[in-house]
Amino acid sequence: MNAVTGRIILVILLAATAAAAAVTVVGRFSAGDLSGWEEQTFRGKKKTRYTLVTEGERTVLRAESHGSASGLIRKVAFDPAASPILRWSWKIAGTVKKGDERTKEGDDYAARIYVVFPRTFFWQTRAINYIWANRLPKGKSLPNAFAPGNVMMVAVESGGELAGTWRWEQRNIREDYLRLFGEEPPKAGGVALMTDSDNTGEEALAWYGDITLSPQ
Repeated sequence: MNAVTGRIILVILLAATAAAAAVTVVGRFSAGDLSGWEEQTFRGKKKTRYTLVTEGERTVLRAESHGSASGLIRKVAFDPAASPILRWSWKIAGTVKKGDERTKEGDDYAARIYVVFPRTFFWQTRAINYIWANRLPKGKSLPNAFAPGNVMMVAVESGGELAGTWRWEQRNIREDYLRLFGEEPPKAGGVALMTDSDNTGEEALAWYGDITLSPQ
């Protein structure tokens, strides 16, 4: 190996190491790890059951709701301008039949991922809610029925045609925030996930794979 070849290999290795270091693993479910995740419950609501299970050759997070609503949140501060790319995988058993993104009565989802943007006052906190939609067409967005001024829903998947199939997703948080709220995003404060069916009283079942943030 000559000196030039050695330098090229070294540069490639350093670049690969830097890229790997830049990835923030928010959810390392494949390692059977739930450390850092906190349960988010709601007064008067039954809890959704979250458990680590073996799915094929990997470990994933299983979420089972029976007329319940609770989530898991990982408090992680990051700058969407520096780490805008959110990646995850998920699978659902089926959509919520009475689910309707336009109404409070239908605000239930087999699977959803939140990115939370805290502000000085709680009522100013904003969130992007990436959903496996029941009726809203894939790629469409609309305000949340309960918090229309603060939470925007984005249909990453829609309907039951792909139920039972793992889907790998990627979103640019900065671009989504700009489009949805009309301004640059502030620092984010956490990522959450939730499977819920409390408003419709139905059942919902989903599986979540690892969740990461990265510059590209």
